[in-house]
Amino acid sequence: MTPTATAAAPAAPAARPEPVPAVLERLRATFRAGRTRPLAWRVEQLQRLRTLLREREAEAMAALRADLGKPALEAYGGEIGFVVAEIDHTLAHLHAWARPEKVSTPLANQPACSTIIREPLGVVLIIGPWNYPLQLTLGPLVAALAAGNCAVVKPSEVASHTSALVARWLSDLAPDAVAVVEGGVPETTALLEQRFDHIFFTGSTQVGRVVMQAAAKHLTPVTLELGGKSPCIVDQKVDLSVAARRILWGKFWNAGQTCVAPDYVIVHEAVAGRLVERLRATLTEFYGPDPKASPDYARIINERHHRRLVGMLGQGGQVVVGGEHDEAARYIAPTIVQDPPLDAALMTEEIFGPILPVVTLRGLREAIELVNSRPKPLALYVFSSDRAAQEQVLAETSSGGACVNDTVAHLSVPDLPFGGVGDSGMGAYHGRAGFETFSHRKSVLNKSTWMDVKLRYPPYGDNIKWVRRLIG
Repeated sequence: MTPTATAAAPAAPAARPEPVPAVLERLRATFRAGRTRPLAWRVEQLQRLRTLLREREAEAMAALRADLGKPALEAYGGEIGFVVAEIDHTLAHLHAWARPEKVSTPLANQPACSTIIREPLGVVLIIGPWNYPLQLTLGPLVAALAAGNCAVVKPSEVASHTSALVARWLSDLAPDAVAVVEGGVPETTALLEQRFDHIFFTGSTQVGRVVMQAAAKHLTPVTLELGGKSPCIVDQKVDLSVAARRILWGKFWNAGQTCVAPDYVIVHEAVAGRLVERLRATLTEFYGPDPKASPDYARIINERHHRRLVGMLGQGGQVVVGGEHDEAARYIAPTIVQDPPLDAALMTEEIFGPILPVVTLRGLREAIELVNSRPKPLALYVFSSDRAAQEQVLAETSSGGACVNDTVAHLSVPDLPFGGVGDSGMGAYHGRAGFETFSHRKSVLNKSTWMDVKLRYPPYGDNIKWVRRLIG
């Protein structure tokens, strides 16, 4: 056998994952050394992350296609470009956000000055979901780095291709300040047993409770970005063509696997029939007569979720569009179900898939009562050309966020805090809200010593009369 034809050397064994306690101690040492505090360091990491996203865009699109069948536009607009825009906004405002904030000092404390200083929390944990495995993992990381923290990132193992990509990318970003732990429930459980300075979780309400319970053992603050059934109210005074397009766009983007997708539509009985027909026609405009063949329609993440969604069909109500499914292809057609029973799974559980229930009610009052009879949603949408109707819905309902005459788009406004309320979550991020989430607002009173008023020191005598004048 010639030297050029020798057998290949056996592959080296895969490196053992670093134990979680060792990962945390390494990051804590970095934080204690002050490496992450300078603004120059924070800016550098954000710029490097931005370069990764730009230069490896094709790699990210391939991973998202493999995990979720995401069309290129949805992969860029909802994941890659979204994070790039968040980085750009953060870089443009970071110095202003981090600047000490002067506040007024009462006369009783003079001479002095009062300041709020934003300081990083320390080592934080970010647990990402599978439905937007790039955006909802790297977006919180942008805020954590901007605030000067070290971070442990746990991407979702369900979106395995994107999880591996995130691990490769971040291994070179700032290895002494950012660590990635891949895996499933055992790895997540091991992480939650540790003490962090903040936990940021995106996922289901059920798992959110588990995260909060684990965090409580260490008194760790949490941000919970959860879900719920986001309602869409359609008034009788409405442009039905525009409403249909915007509802369907928000619902069937990523095959309905979006935490703020319209989960069900409540429509005024006067326009219900016309809305359903408009929805039917618009679906054909979007995806053609055979959505399965459309390059613009994503797929369900896995067979387990596919079976869950198929199980929701056939529980009452009329399937007016769609209903076809193929488990092997992880495909469920864009489906509209008219007037399912209000106690059916379609109306009591978060759907998180391409099935849209349409419920007919007699007016705005009934719609508001239905929404308020359920847990507070992450988002609420109202379509109406009547300003009074818009204001009534916003004033009489509670939700994490809301759109008037649109769906989902409020996420793309960086100065709007994004977060839930009640069962749909707690805390918020995006833009400055994210920077504040990962910062401690430290209050500092700096008192001069050139004058020392003795009114507050014993013996008090009749000093109370002067104290009354000073503080009211």
